Amino acid sequence: MHNQIVKMDSIFFNAYNTCDIQTQTDMLSNDIEFFYDKGGVSTSKSDIVASTKKNICGKVTRTLIKGSIEVYPIHQYGAVEIGYHKFFNNQEPDAKSIPSKFITIWKKEHNKWLMTKVISLH
Repeated sequence: MHNQIVKMDSIFFNAYNTCDIQTQTDMLSNDIEFFYDKGGVSTSKSDIVASTKKNICGKVTRTLIKGSIEVYPIHQYGAVEIGYHKFFNNQEPDAKSIPSKFITIWKKEHNKWLMTKVISLH
C-alpha cells in the first residue's frame, strides 16, 4: 500500500506542478475537505479547483521531502499519508521555502484512490 500511495502523491503533485487541472480534479473526492492552517477549511471541490487555477498554476511548485512519506492503512476505507514537502512561489522568489507537514486521507473506491481530506500545515 505504501508504494501505491507514494505513486498517487506523485501523480497528483506532478499535475499540481504542471497545471494539469483535470488530473487533480479527478483525484479529489466530491466530498473533499481541505484544511489549511493559514487559510481555513474548504469543502467545495469546485472552489478548491478554482483556487488552484487562480493561485497555483504557473506560480507555485511543490517538492516532496524525499523519504518523508509514512502510510498507514485504514481498514475497509483506504490510507493515511503523512509527510513533509515544501513549496516555491515564483511570485516571491526571495521567500524561504521551509519544509512543512501534510496529512492526506485517501479512500479507495472501485479500485481508484481519491483524496477525501487534506491537512496542510505550514
